[in-house]
Amino acid sequence: MKLSFGVKVLVVIICALASFIIGAVAGYLSHEPGARHRHAVLFGGGVFIGVMTLCLTVLGSLGVLSVDAT
Repeated sequence: MKLSFGVKVLVVIICALASFIIGAVAGYLSHEPGARHRHAVLFGGGVFIGVMTLCLTVLGSLGVLSVDAT
């Protein structure tokens, strides 16, 4: 795909925002009453890393993030 650098940056930013939202929701849902907040934060962070890795892997395999040598 021939996308400009600005469009590629926007796609990565959208992936990061979606990963953040999914990680925040996962952390909120994993929190148990009376438990420490750090466990939920660590769980949400792990989900963020996993989703961001998945998004970048899919974008890379589709050729969205590839460098076009012209």
